[in-house]
Amino acid sequence: MGQKALLFLFGFANVTVGYAFLALVVPFYMLFARQSYLSIYRYFRKHFFYSPLKAFCKTYQNHFIFGQCMLDRFAVYAGKKDFFDIEITGLDTFEQLLDKEKGFIIASSHVGNFELSGYLLKQDKKHINVLVFGGETKEVMKNRLKSFNPNNISVIPVFGDDIAHIFSVTEALSNGEVVSMPADRIFGSEKSVKCQFLSEKANFPVGAFALAAALEVNVAAVFCVKISTKKYKVFVKQIGSDVINETGKTTTAERKLQIKNLATEYVKELENIVKQYPEQWFNFYEFWK
Repeated sequence: MGQKALLFLFGFANVTVGYAFLALVVPFYMLFARQSYLSIYRYFRKHFFYSPLKAFCKTYQNHFIFGQCMLDRFAVYAGKKDFFDIEITGLDTFEQLLDKEKGFIIASSHVGNFELSGYLLKQDKKHINVLVFGGETKEVMKNRLKSFNPNNISVIPVFGDDIAHIFSVTEALSNGEVVSMPADRIFGSEKSVKCQFLSEKANFPVGAFALAAALEVNVAAVFCVKISTKKYKVFVKQIGSDVINETGKTTTAERKLQIKNLATEYVKELENIVKQYPEQWFNFYEFWK
């Protein structure tokens, strides 16, 4: 009912009306969702070395921007796509990857509002398949599909430890399509690699990079951050070199090294973005074990 109410509201009102309510809602979450609040507070204290007061203010800002990103999604669902402007850094890289015969992997993250880039960017060169959490509400899934379809994008739902999505991903890449999947959050027993991230080492999933190595496809790190009320900025950076079609077989050791190198390079790009926009890191749990 709340989600339908947002769609109704943004059908005739500006999304900034919702921002005003956020100022009152955020303290509620900071007070009662203590684990999420403390995780982000420690993130600012331990990895950016902010004072307690500055870390607290940054935590509030982090929650506030997260709420804005969620409301922006519903504004697009309500037909307010033209309200937002988007700037792209690395568009040439993205176009070059689209022009290649092979498909490629977009390694996304829980920074900024990556999903919104799929609603605002339209291309018809390659079909894009986006991995999404399958446990979203029917209202979100319905509007997500409605917003994705005109942009040549479809979704592949992921349900817990079910690995059925792997077959869909492999098929899409084999057909020369694009697959977008998060590469900064581990689910279940997924294999991981430990990389230096900010001031400590953390575990990152290798799924995207293992697929890239096995199917010999390129990987692009893509981030979409909120710059202002109306503006988003997308960063595109290819990680690793172009795949080389070799007649010989790749050894297990060579493939493991390739996976490790791709993950390390991705984490380096992620770190660069997080350092520029620390308030838009939205992993609300103890990321560093």
